[in-house]
Amino acid sequence: MVTGASGYIAGWIVRYLLEAGHTVHATVRDPHKAASVDHLHAIADVTPGTLKLFKADLLDADSFDAPMAGCDVLMHTASPFVLDGFTDANEALVRPAVEGTRNVLNAANRCETLKRVVLTSSVASVYGDATDMKGKSAFTEADWNTTSTVDHNPYQYSKVAAEREAWKIHDAQTGEPGSRWDLVTINPGMVYGPSLTNASHSASIGTLLDMGRGKLRSGVPDLVYGMVDVREVAQAHLLGAFTTEAEGRYILVSESVSMLDIAASLRRQFGKQYPFPMMKVPKPVVWAVGPFMGPVTRKFISRNVGYPLRFDNRRSQTLGVTYRPVDDTLRDHFEQVLEDGLVRRR
Repeated sequence: MVTGASGYIAGWIVRYLLEAGHTVHATVRDPHKAASVDHLHAIADVTPGTLKLFKADLLDADSFDAPMAGCDVLMHTASPFVLDGFTDANEALVRPAVEGTRNVLNAANRCETLKRVVLTSSVASVYGDATDMKGKSAFTEADWNTTSTVDHNPYQYSKVAAEREAWKIHDAQTGEPGSRWDLVTINPGMVYGPSLTNASHSASIGTLLDMGRGKLRSGVPDLVYGMVDVREVAQAHLLGAFTTEAEGRYILVSESVSMLDIAASLRRQFGKQYPFPMMKVPKPVVWAVGPFMGPVTRKFISRNVGYPLRFDNRRSQTLGVTYRPVDDTLRDHFEQVLEDGLVRRR
């Protein structure tokens, strides 16, 4: 079973499962909404697996029992992804993430066939701000985000709160030995790479659009991200599900890149005719104007702009994840942006 199956990461998970011949119970908010599910049907039509769509909602505690019936693996990817436009962060982000996880995993407790849960978490559950790395050479799976709150980095807070709830429910299981489900969490960085549908949304597509359309031509903040390809994230879910010895948390980051690194990679591959930024904006300028340009607070700017960010991805490699070059990920993603007409080809 895959929750949130119409999402960016989930689409690739469903594709790989169907290509491997599995029967996939996919939950979506509306199985009849063509824009959300047509690409899943198209994949199912040309793969050996079987796709069954189910209607479910994170806040409907009874909506996950039917789709989970008979499944041995649950991949819980559904979580609210809202970065701005809300007035109540708890209602928009935190409550749906935590209660949704609770509702899905309570259904898992009622499913006698279930053996493993793979949770789509995030490096946002590992750290909140770049300054959290003080005294560390890199973030590892032993680290937890303790600095985000509902008022500071609420999206990050929703991810760590949901993952902690998952581990709490996992650890509280009762039953005969062997009848319990075990838990694996996949903690990706900023996810780039082609989407299987232009109906899904991600923070990375927003960055590429802003760069390709010239919104950032005057420069970008000195911000560093842990980047990973969406196809590696999806494969990690399958490895986490079907590798017997898989357990615990897995950071998924191919390498750390700055916004200027991203722009430089795109310029090398697509030419100077696109208005990719060529310089960093000084931190005092970002601090002064950032809050007026989007959902960025001065507290976030002070704790993230100008600081290094590193992740230890060795544990994911022991699971079997192989990372492609960042240039390839960015090339494939921006090529899709051009093909979809979101940025005019030049």
